[in-house]
Amino acid sequence: MGITVQNITGNTARVIWPKMASCTDSFYSVMYHPNWNSNLPSYSRKDFQEERVPTSRSSFVVEHLTPLTTYIVCVTCQSANPSSDQCRVFNTPEQDPASKSNTKKELALGIWLTSSVLLLIIAAILLYGCLHLYCRKRRERLQGRNETSEQDHGKTWTKRAVYALEELGRQSQMVQDTEEKHPGSIQLATIIENPSACKEPVMPPSKSWQQAPTTGQ
Repeated sequence: MGITVQNITGNTARVIWPKMASCTDSFYSVMYHPNWNSNLPSYSRKDFQEERVPTSRSSFVVEHLTPLTTYIVCVTCQSANPSSDQCRVFNTPEQDPASKSNTKKELALGIWLTSSVLLLIIAAILLYGCLHLYCRKRRERLQGRNETSEQDHGKTWTKRAVYALEELGRQSQMVQDTEEKHPGSIQLATIIENPSACKEPVMPPSKSWQQAPTTGQ
């Protein structure tokens, strides 16, 4: 089975294999292991990292490799330990600066996105808290205004009532003082206002007065 490894970088490698007509399984097993020491029989299937690929494909890109490391990769279609003709050994080179830069950019972008999401969440929480506090203070302010208006209305009514009572008492006191100082002034004022009250009633002539001239004759 002619397995080839191409496009090897510090982190990835493309594994290519010919299709096997005798493979009755629905997938190929692509297995790889780092730090290979050329002692294949000492490794069992469970020692490999395994990726399952559909039988319709004949290549696979192995990712997350370590730079400057020797790897062995095997491709089988049976659930058994791989044989030497199903494997290939390759070395990953040193990671190139462009790849390092891309990795740093991806890391920085991930950190920036995470920070942005956290800041948005914090801002949303703070905005909700501020709006809730503002609405509560506004409601309390309106309630206070209503209570103050009612109190002012009651105070105004009370002041008016007190003022009316004081005015009435003052007028009563003035009338009493006037009666004590000038007792006839009130009667005079009453007569001026009602002149008919001072007219004396007309008395009819007595019978003795009418009979006096008759006796003289």
